[in-house]
Parts: sequence; C-alpha cells; structure tokens
Amino acid sequence: VQLQASGGGLVQAGGSLRLSCAASGLAFSNYAMGWFRQAPGKEREFVASISWGGGSTYYRDSVKGRFTISRDNAKNTVYLQMNSLKPEDTAVYYCAAALRGRNYGSGSTFAYDYWGQGTLVTVSS
Repeated sequence: VQLQASGGGLVQAGGSLRLSCAASGLAFSNYAMGWFRQAPGKEREFVASISWGGGSTYYRDSVKGRFTISRDNAKNTVYLQMNSLKPEDTAVYYCAAALRGRNYGSGSTFAYDYWGQGTLVTVSS
C-alpha cells in the first residue's frame, strides 16, 4: 500500500493550496480517508476525514469553512482544498486510510491503517 501526498509548498497568509493524496495497492473505495498534520514540536492532529463513498465529512473546528476534503474514487485520490490559510496552519500534512468500519470520524490516529509520507505546508505572515 502506498499513499503519496503532494501539493504542499510556501504560501502567504490568506492564500490557498490544494493537497492531493494518490493511493495504490488497496481497494480505495473500501477506505475512509483522512488528513492529519503535525507542526514542529507538536503532536499529530486530525484535520479532516471523508467516508468511503464521500457522503460524510468531518473537520476540526479550526479549519471549518476554510478547508474542504473530497475524493475521486475513479482516480484513487483524496484532496484537501485549503483556503484562507493562516500561519498556524503551517505543518507537515499526512493522508491516511481507514478500512471500512473503522471510526474514521473520531479523529484518532489509531483508527487509520495506512499513512502517507507527508507534504510540508508553510504559511508566511
């Protein structure tokens, strides 16, 4: 199983980025997908998740209204559209896959079976 995250970079506050995570080696439509992030010196935290069919989504409070998670099961890819970025959004962003039946909406890292390598997002003030 491989989860390849991409799309990170340096952006000014107020700007936008779209992260992508391409999955291979798993039956993508049987997995809920999530995005997590980890800032320097901090624990990894939940950002957003989406059900296997895309009908349900969850977000941490601080990104609601700014970030949107979506997926394309035909392309085995999950996306995270990030708008109105803030310096506090600076982190390495990881995508993760949770097998159907897991409590993917809980935000717990333990609900996820596979992890990507991360992509760095830096928001300058």
